[in-house]
Amino acid sequence: MQVTLADIHAAARVIRGVADATPLVPSPFMSARTGTEFLLKLENMQPIGAFKLRGAMNAVAALGDDAPGVTCVSTGNHGRGVAYAAAQRGMRAIICMSELVPQAKVDGIKALGAEVRTIGKSQDEAQVETDRLVGEEGFVEISPFDDPHVIAGQGTIGLEIMAARPDIETLLIPLSGGGLAAGIARAAKAIRPEVKVIGISMDRGAAMHASLQAGRPVEVPEFASLADSLGGGIGMQNRLSLAMCRELLDEVVLVTEEEIYHAMQTLYYEDRIVAEGGSVVALAAVLSGRVSPRGPVATTITGRNLDMGVFTRVVAGQDVQLGDVTVTGRAYEAAS
Repeated sequence: MQVTLADIHAAARVIRGVADATPLVPSPFMSARTGTEFLLKLENMQPIGAFKLRGAMNAVAALGDDAPGVTCVSTGNHGRGVAYAAAQRGMRAIICMSELVPQAKVDGIKALGAEVRTIGKSQDEAQVETDRLVGEEGFVEISPFDDPHVIAGQGTIGLEIMAARPDIETLLIPLSGGGLAAGIARAAKAIRPEVKVIGISMDRGAAMHASLQAGRPVEVPEFASLADSLGGGIGMQNRLSLAMCRELLDEVVLVTEEEIYHAMQTLYYEDRIVAEGGSVVALAAVLSGRVSPRGPVATTITGRNLDMGVFTRVVAGQDVQLGDVTVTGRAYEAAS
């Protein structure tokens, strides 16, 4: 099973007019810091506040009319996308989540008419309920990353970036289960094979990074993180996203919670953008010196569905408690 450029073009037709054409804008601050044009693909402007609507719409559109409903495991944004897409078709949706998912994301999914079931402290534990819904009640599972229609839907971001800026040299992509990275990289490298694609995640609980190193899917502990949308495993039976990330990613880089904290401040104070921690890992990698990209450079601001209490503490320079770890606050300084 493969996801091709033709599949991504087909997905673009499915989502047209609803989940496409988000802005691609320059960041003057990041451009000055890197010495090259640095562009932001604003997926936080989606109707659900996150890029996940693209893949969810494409996957739900591919279902037959006889499905009793859809289900998925989600850290928040995929569940919101599935809930939105299912509501458009009048389908029942049950979203399974772990206790680590912020309440703001749970509430956002419920507001779209879906049922939320909270099970355990990891996505792997929540997966048990999804499996039961599929096996006993006939629901159709839509994976947040390991589904060809989802990957093709996320790949439409790559189409749009390359159509707007065919001269892009480097793509910095937030990396979790790999659906976003695999889709964007497939589209971008099919159009411009020499483009460099770097996946970026947090340094605690980065399942795709660990799986790429091991050469197979591995389970990792899950931790509370400012980049909570990047948490969770890749599935021990992963069929697609691991192989595609192995093939298409040129590098994977990990960043710390402190670096994510500063990047959230930077995006807010310099570009006036409210975004989740998972959205800013590319900025964190560049600002910390872990990545020195050749340009022009583009990254995806993946979503805005964050706990505003936590965000307020970050932009105010206050300490943030993440489970048993404290991220020590500091006032924003552009040059730091």
